[in-house]
Amino acid sequence: MTASQMASQRRPGALIRLGREHHAWTLAAFGERIGCSAATVSRLERRSRVVDLALVHRAAAEVGMPRHVLMTSLAPPLVAVPAGTRVTACSRDAEEDPMRRRTLLTATAATGPAALLMGLDEALAATPAPTSGLGPLDRRLATARQFYDKGVHGRLLAVLPGLIADGHRGAVSRQGLDQARLSAVYTLASSVLSKVGSHERARLTADRARTWAEVSGSPLAAAAAARELAIVWRHQDRHGEAQRLMTSAAADVEATGLRTDASAAAYAQMLCTLAYTAARGGQRAQALAMVEEARRSARHLSQAPPPGRLFPISSVAVDLYAVGVHWALGDAGAALEAEKNLRPDQFPTAERKARLGTDMARAWWAWNRPEQTARALLDAYRASPGEVQDRPAIRGIINELAERHPYTTGVRELHAAVAMAG
Repeated sequence: MTASQMASQRRPGALIRLGREHHAWTLAAFGERIGCSAATVSRLERRSRVVDLALVHRAAAEVGMPRHVLMTSLAPPLVAVPAGTRVTACSRDAEEDPMRRRTLLTATAATGPAALLMGLDEALAATPAPTSGLGPLDRRLATARQFYDKGVHGRLLAVLPGLIADGHRGAVSRQGLDQARLSAVYTLASSVLSKVGSHERARLTADRARTWAEVSGSPLAAAAAARELAIVWRHQDRHGEAQRLMTSAAADVEATGLRTDASAAAYAQMLCTLAYTAARGGQRAQALAMVEEARRSARHLSQAPPPGRLFPISSVAVDLYAVGVHWALGDAGAALEAEKNLRPDQFPTAERKARLGTDMARAWWAWNRPEQTARALLDAYRASPGEVQDRPAIRGIINELAERHPYTTGVRELHAAVAMAG
């Protein structure tokens, strides 16, 4: 079997074995070269499912596997469109097709969070057939980012399979821009999956985002993907690894020279994420130092970032991160002091407005102030219901409020909203 056939069959392990045998390296010798045991190399070569993406990259580089061959072997298989399948090009066609209409109604009834995640699982396991008649990928990706910014996570999850399909279709060109665009799709997927608490899926999509960012050669795409992986690791209590990754990502962005607002914004965002990651790991001095450095980096950025910017951060957004940093360090008083000059109208998106409310609520809750906690959560819910209903940590606070302070103003409304979302 040729290398191209192995790649098309999605067998990176077999390709690595082919390269190892070409160099006449034993399992043990190759394991020493890439920093693992002979048994690990054997498993890597035999498995069809990738478990350790970083190890696969090291092994492929060691045997000299071309990047485009590795990318082909790592991509999920494409699903062929059955010959009798007709893709509806416009909504009018769907309305006029009774069978199509019944199918859509059935799908809508089943489309809760579990059903949406199942659909995404299928797209991650086997790339769906490319879509038809839905418009340019850039425009649809921008719309998907707006779903995230509004906190409408269900709608975002629903469109991700199509974005993944068309992103892979575009990346076949081997052009850096198309590969970076596919990385951005996976980065957005990881963002929303982390938001709704699906961390294993977020890890998978973050790994794919990093892979395609590396191939594209885009430092900003690489920074965005690294940030998502660090967030996943943070949720998995791997604070040291997350901190090292963000330190490296920030250094890589800084090495670009920060000559544009886009790169300066990326650097400020890396510092903010590094600060919060350090705070969650108990590194107080580093966390506070990173917040101050982020403030300096963001002071010349516009308070209203242009649409489509990968890192839409501003100085006031850094101040919001400071609230979270103080809370993560266990200093609720400092968190509330940091937010006293912040107002929802300073933030351009519903997601950030709601984040102000939820961060305040966490600080008030840590300070054992149920009335203020409920008030802040209500503010967040009014800005973006999804930011309250879909985040496991916030749902946890509401459930505790309902159990311990059921008659506090707003608690019943919040609990009902969370129960309804389900």
